[in-house]
Amino acid sequence: MVNDLALQRNKYRHLSDEEWRWFLQQEEGRSRTADKLPSFAAIEDWWYPVRLSCEQCSSEATARYKAAVLSSLTEEKGKKERFLDLTGGYGVDTFFLSEAFARTDYVEQNAELCRIAAHNFALANKNITVYNSSAEDFLSGHQSPIPRPPYSLIFLDPARRDSHGGKVFRLEDCTPNVVSLLPSLLKHLEPDGRILLKLSPMLDITQALKALRIPSDLPSKEEMTWDVHIVAVKNEVKEILLLSNSQCTIHNSQCTITCIDLSRPELVFTFTREEEKEALCPPFEGELEEGCYLYEPSAAILKAGAYRLVAARFGLQKPDPNTHIYRSDRLIADFPGRVWRIVRPLNGKDAQSVKGMTANILTRNYPLSPDQLKKKLHLRDGGTVFVIGCRVAGRPSLFLADRL
Repeated sequence: MVNDLALQRNKYRHLSDEEWRWFLQQEEGRSRTADKLPSFAAIEDWWYPVRLSCEQCSSEATARYKAAVLSSLTEEKGKKERFLDLTGGYGVDTFFLSEAFARTDYVEQNAELCRIAAHNFALANKNITVYNSSAEDFLSGHQSPIPRPPYSLIFLDPARRDSHGGKVFRLEDCTPNVVSLLPSLLKHLEPDGRILLKLSPMLDITQALKALRIPSDLPSKEEMTWDVHIVAVKNEVKEILLLSNSQCTIHNSQCTITCIDLSRPELVFTFTREEEKEALCPPFEGELEEGCYLYEPSAAILKAGAYRLVAARFGLQKPDPNTHIYRSDRLIADFPGRVWRIVRPLNGKDAQSVKGMTANILTRNYPLSPDQLKKKLHLRDGGTVFVIGCRVAGRPSLFLADRL
């Protein structure tokens, strides 16, 4: 639609070139984010930034989830006083998180994003002050030397690309460097304030938690604990959130890991690393036969590494130690993940019976990729049945299965 509109420049001769570019940017932003940010699409004269900012911003669903997490922590105390977003961007997270606070400060080093955010916040009657500054300068007071009261929440969504545009995956390599900023962040928090970090789905959670230990030059000798939220939508991990415990409860306790798919939020899975270590996952030594059920945990649970605990909680067995597909003789209606019923095993020559079939292909810990298996069996993508390849007791095995 926008590409077609771009060819109709002659119909809009009354617009200057700058006005024409702005007009196209607004049309593209509205069309690209209508499903992602429906509340914004419904507001007349809402402004949209360039394509990259629209693509990289949080969705309304994930932003509302963050707001709900914060609200659940403070609902008994009422609205908190001040919120600071140090990496404002398009302002989606700022917009929704600000609802739990009396006042909000938005910080962004890109002047154009600040201009757009200021317009949108005013349009929505939000009590949000916009600062055009880097996170480092704002915290140091270089941008605004006026003393500011401490914050109830500080939020950061550091950029995951280096100066050459390449992706980075260590927390220390992101911009701003949250690890080096941690002492300053703590100094700007209320005694029971919290830090919320939005991080890449590719992040190594264990390494990030190690990097975020309390710096040695701070008074406490304890480690700072962080609760982890792994947020997925339609079985794709979108965000990893790290939420610090309040400073008055800094201790060495286990952090809580919450795995949620916003497409099925009722199936939330919460655990600690200690629970995963202690969980028992009995091996299955028989054959996967017709009529038994296969279970694959959600992408969020797999990202969290709850491989044994998910089996223990739902009474599942693992056909192979390194295959994260599980089996059971019974159907579990509230399982947080995908479920299939085996129609029949495809052993040896039996695999030839599905040649040319229309099917969905899934491989886990299997010698062939889905594309390779598709080519070998001359399968066509689609339909309602699945051809599943995985290892069972170390042996590559194939199954025809129905998705439930």
